[in-house]
Amino acid sequence: MAEARNHIIVVGAGAAGLMAARELARAGRQVTVLEARARCGGRIHPLAESVFVYRADAGAEFIHGEAPVTCRLLAEAGLSARSIEGARWHVANGAFSQDDPSDRQMDRLHAVLAGLDQDVTVTTLLDRHFAGPEFAALRESVLGMVQGYDAADPDRASVFALRDEWMGGDRGPQRRIVGGYGALVGFLEHDCRAHGVTFALGSVVTAIESDNDGVIVRCADGQASRGDLAILTVPLPLLQSIALPAAMQAQAAAASGIGFGNVIKLLLCFERRWWTMTPARDLSDMLFLLSDAPVPVWWTQHPSDHAVLTGWLAGPPTREFAACDDAALVETGIAALANIFAKPVTVLRQELVAAHVSNWGNDPFARGAYSYATLATRGAQDLLTQWDGGPVLISGEALYRGRDMGTVEAALASGLATAQSILAR
Repeated sequence: MAEARNHIIVVGAGAAGLMAARELARAGRQVTVLEARARCGGRIHPLAESVFVYRADAGAEFIHGEAPVTCRLLAEAGLSARSIEGARWHVANGAFSQDDPSDRQMDRLHAVLAGLDQDVTVTTLLDRHFAGPEFAALRESVLGMVQGYDAADPDRASVFALRDEWMGGDRGPQRRIVGGYGALVGFLEHDCRAHGVTFALGSVVTAIESDNDGVIVRCADGQASRGDLAILTVPLPLLQSIALPAAMQAQAAAASGIGFGNVIKLLLCFERRWWTMTPARDLSDMLFLLSDAPVPVWWTQHPSDHAVLTGWLAGPPTREFAACDDAALVETGIAALANIFAKPVTVLRQELVAAHVSNWGNDPFARGAYSYATLATRGAQDLLTQWDGGPVLISGEALYRGRDMGTVEAALASGLATAQSILAR
């Protein structure tokens, strides 16, 4: 069987694809990676140091939870991660506070969540249990978390999945990789190449066909690759753009049962950390800032002194900005900061020295940022991960069943599990 499955084609050089390719190549398999972009990493996108002075992450930035697969890779690569630290500020009507106005009602939310015996959407939960005006702050907080952190639509998001996320015990600190996620991608790519993996960048896959117990993978430029197996690690929305074998149509259709949210991430680099120079309050230790501005979430690089503010807009609210180009989104971010800090827009424009925008929904090779669980997700995952020994497997962060679905850890773990399934046969 090993001989019959000797050449594996991996579609996508994101975290899942690189992890699967590395595991298979280290086991002696011949591996070809087809990647649509001109770079590896997918939704991990490090920027050049010349842009922001440090290796800023235009895509994934934080390590969430324990992340055992990520941590093992970091140790192997000789890389380290640093726990993030700093204060979380809330802004409402121009007033800054470190107190979350919803905290006093969180015990009630947790009690309701603990008593649920049937899964519902977040919208249904709030309508049934927290509809009164006295719960306005709680509803705003929950919706902010669901949309902002999970990039999820509350009309679709599973409460059971979020309950596990919110009430699953201590997850450990969030961390950043020293040198950014690009350092980890670089390690994986280098190790793949060292074990003989062939990379074909700029290869936009359009079809996968069964061929005498193997596969033919066709690309938009007319190139075709033949192999014994193919692993699809593309973001879920892209499954609809690839012609798959007839036997996989049910799997492709099941992908709609898994939510996939968008994120707009703004990186704004200024001449100085002007937000720490406000005489009315000491924001020198500010890490996160949450508000009701059009770009509601901002964070710093604290404790480093990089004069960069990162703006984050996620979930359904990003639809309002779907037609905006990068310049318009930068202006939206500057206007949001001007409103939050009561500073003239013209002053912030003058202090801005560099900017980068990632609107993942408009990226043709992503069409969104990451997945989230709906009421139909577990069943969809069952179908998408079914493998009867056929020529095509599907892998990626959306298929991870742990608490941190949608993360780099989820992608790495899924890619590793897929490779191990192949090797086990």
